[in-house]
Amino acid sequence: MTEATNTPREPGLQKTPFSIGATVVAAIAALIGLVLLWTGYQAASAEEPAELMIIGTELDLVTATAGGMFVLFIALVAFVAAFYMEPGFDQ
Repeated sequence: MTEATNTPREPGLQKTPFSIGATVVAAIAALIGLVLLWTGYQAASAEEPAELMIIGTELDLVTATAGGMFVLFIALVAFVAAFYMEPGFDQ
């Protein structure tokens, strides 16, 4: 009897340096997205647009929601890449 030597790699978040880095990027992007959404929500209840130094001076509910959804999408893609990415040539 012969035995198969090809064992499939089980995906995981903390298995390779790439997955660790992608998890960190996803967590930071998720935090930035939540800050954008919260700032837009606060600006909707105020009379004037909110101010974030990096984003700009006019952050209302619509632009904050669009930016937050975009950054949260980047976080989702990074989490999926961290979980399902196969190891590269170094392994």
